[in-house]
Amino acid sequence: MIDASYLRLSVISNKHGMAKKEKKSLEFFTDWKYEPAIESTDHIQLKKQYDLFINGKFVKPNSGKYYDTINPATEEKIARIADANAKDVDIAVKAAKKAYDKTWSKMPAKERAKYIFRIARLIQEKARELSVIETMNGGKAIRESRDIDVPLAANHFFYYAGWADKLEYAFPNRNPKSLGVAGQVIPWNFPLLMAAWKIAPALATGNTVVLKPAETTPLTCLKLAEIIQESGLPDGVVNIVTGFGSTGAAIVNHPLVNKIAFTGSTAVGKWIQKSISGTDKKLTLELGGKAANIIFEDAPINQAVEGIVNGIFFNQGHVCCAGSRLFVQESVAEEVIQKLKDRLETLIVGDPMDKNTDIGAINSKMQLNKINEYIKIGLNDGADMYQSQCSIPKKGYFVKPTLFLNTSQSHRISQEEIFGPVLAIQTFRTIEEVIEKANNIPYGLSAGVWTDKGSRIFNMTQKLRAGVVWANTYNKFDPTSPFGGYKESGFGREGGLHGLMPYLKF
Repeated sequence: MIDASYLRLSVISNKHGMAKKEKKSLEFFTDWKYEPAIESTDHIQLKKQYDLFINGKFVKPNSGKYYDTINPATEEKIARIADANAKDVDIAVKAAKKAYDKTWSKMPAKERAKYIFRIARLIQEKARELSVIETMNGGKAIRESRDIDVPLAANHFFYYAGWADKLEYAFPNRNPKSLGVAGQVIPWNFPLLMAAWKIAPALATGNTVVLKPAETTPLTCLKLAEIIQESGLPDGVVNIVTGFGSTGAAIVNHPLVNKIAFTGSTAVGKWIQKSISGTDKKLTLELGGKAANIIFEDAPINQAVEGIVNGIFFNQGHVCCAGSRLFVQESVAEEVIQKLKDRLETLIVGDPMDKNTDIGAINSKMQLNKINEYIKIGLNDGADMYQSQCSIPKKGYFVKPTLFLNTSQSHRISQEEIFGPVLAIQTFRTIEEVIEKANNIPYGLSAGVWTDKGSRIFNMTQKLRAGVVWANTYNKFDPTSPFGGYKESGFGREGGLHGLMPYLKF
């Protein structure tokens, strides 16, 4: 049996100067391609139309309006989704308020924990179905949905179920109390995981929830609503309303909402801050990012290259903490860039439902246009572009993985969040130089450091203005670890013990 990783390495090796005999022996491997391994959809259950989930039931929107949600890999319609207006939001918030006052806040914490735990178990039981729907609706590779998104979502519910009856131990001598109704708005890049990040700690601390998923990726949140029904969670404790920006605005501005949790763009985050100023609503914001991935000359180069690929390409650049700026020390820059180019040639771009696919589809036509516009901007600003020679499907929203070389701090592609598989590369000589470059940006969400020296890692974590700094790895998440940013990347933390605090008053 031939190891697949060896086959990919064979392709890489054959691109460089090898002996003719060696090249001839590898001719078979260079022409070899993976057979498609398409994930089945026979086991999933999707309705043709989804209503709003309010007070434990699916109800039709007051406006009677619906919109289509699209599979970005095929451009085909999946289902019709209810478009909630301000009246629908009002009904949902009042249902959450009633559930908080009469049921959830009065329930013993250990009983609340049982419901949260049950939701986690049901997510596990339906993991295969959820991962397929996540990929169909969002475009990400099935491997990512299956191995990262869905397991992490379940783990967040498990983790916070454990905290529900231990708040007095978490915050000794502080008498923690719940807030009331939490209004939550989440983005399209991690639909189910973002819902878990927000719902689980809110429930564990005794709050009720009104959540709005992104308009383009509502399906796994609506499947989560079905799971919540099945778990027996009291009516009104979690409400899920779908719609566009006006729906989210109605949640933010509702007078009975006590807490806003938002993950999304910096521009919308600023608007939310202005909207709730002068009120007593608590707020957490997890906004944009333009993360620096820093490789020193003593770094494990092969491991670092794989970390770069994992940080920006495997997720199509669709994470706010994507390592979209690469800083390489000059002495190893040529080696790193060449290995990165070689690695790009082995990446498979295509059908997200194929288990061989590394890079799936861009979430929407609008996002695809934005990414292509930034690629044009990079070229017009004088940066050197390198794209994988791979072919991409003619139908659907796809972009080749792209490197921009010889960029500077003044390039827009080095300063602005693109949210796509586009990497801007710069070099540096000294620690002081790279710290100044890495911090010279409006964002401060995450960063990565690759070096053999532990002391250098600790030095960098103290000086990088980023909420999360990964060392010799990238994009590793755990429900026990807090996540959040500085500057225009927002404030507050989600995950871990820190993730309880935004949902409590003391």
